[in-house]
Amino acid sequence: MELIVALGVIVFKVALVIAILLLLPLPLTWLERKIAGHMQQRMGPMRVGWHGLLQPVADGIKLLTKEDHIPAEADRFLFKLAPILALAPPFVVFAAIPFGESVSVLGNEITLYISNLNVALLFVFAVIGLEVYGVIFGGWAANSKYAVLGSLRTCAQMISYEIPMGFAVIGVVMLAQSMSLLDIVRAQTDVWNVVYQPIGFFVFFVAGLAEAQRIPFDLAEAEGDLGAGFHTEYSGIRFALFMVSEYVVMVLVSVLTVILFFGGWNGVLIPLPPLLWFLLKVAFFVYLFMWFRFTFPRYRYDQLMAIGWKVLLPLSLTNIIISGVVFS
Repeated sequence: MELIVALGVIVFKVALVIAILLLLPLPLTWLERKIAGHMQQRMGPMRVGWHGLLQPVADGIKLLTKEDHIPAEADRFLFKLAPILALAPPFVVFAAIPFGESVSVLGNEITLYISNLNVALLFVFAVIGLEVYGVIFGGWAANSKYAVLGSLRTCAQMISYEIPMGFAVIGVVMLAQSMSLLDIVRAQTDVWNVVYQPIGFFVFFVAGLAEAQRIPFDLAEAEGDLGAGFHTEYSGIRFALFMVSEYVVMVLVSVLTVILFFGGWNGVLIPLPPLLWFLLKVAFFVYLFMWFRFTFPRYRYDQLMAIGWKVLLPLSLTNIIISGVVFS
């Protein structure tokens, strides 16, 4: 009986996380438009619902009912598979993400995570790197020059930025003496890692912007020169899956930034519930992603690559050396 209850709890957690991640783009697209509107002295969505609150619902209906177009010369199997490959890895990663220690429900302790892996950090980087295959397959299968260029750009961009991103967290692992995300958060009970690892945080967050393909690093889908990049030929629900993946990755990078460098659910000064502290921190970094989009210009592709190899990589290696000397 206990085994059945335990399995039921796990299934419920998985279903809840999937439902939240699938629905997240609805409020986030509305919020992003509102932020853009206020930054540019406009109103943002106003027509559909009160202050445009139903605009994301209207967009969802539009995407679900639009014609599912597949180019005549496309590889139909890979073309259909690519959006799924792009969407699945970010969802899988959340199986190892903790949102808190535990809560009491009807006298039972319920942990706020699906699994506590000893090598959770390694699992996260291994799985999230698979997302690029969906982008590569999508661009290649479309049999379009613009789409292929977008997918090749994405491949080069991911290699350039995932290396310093991985190096940036080595200092965090040194401090926590563990690759478990729970242990990393527990090690920040008194002092957050950003105090000891400001360089690591900077490298990780900038690389995270590139990982999420957000401005100023969205060269894979630069509409000025590639139409829409790797998903130029996609429409309807398949296009929507790519967009959901982009927003989920943005949230994932924000969550990892909070866990690795900003104490996770550990609060300061104000006595708020741990889960609320965690959500507020994540919301702040999600806002930063949106703020940057409407503040900074897009880099040229050669500048994008130079930042990854000539700036972030040396900085991440320097951070490892300093951390090794100071914390060994």
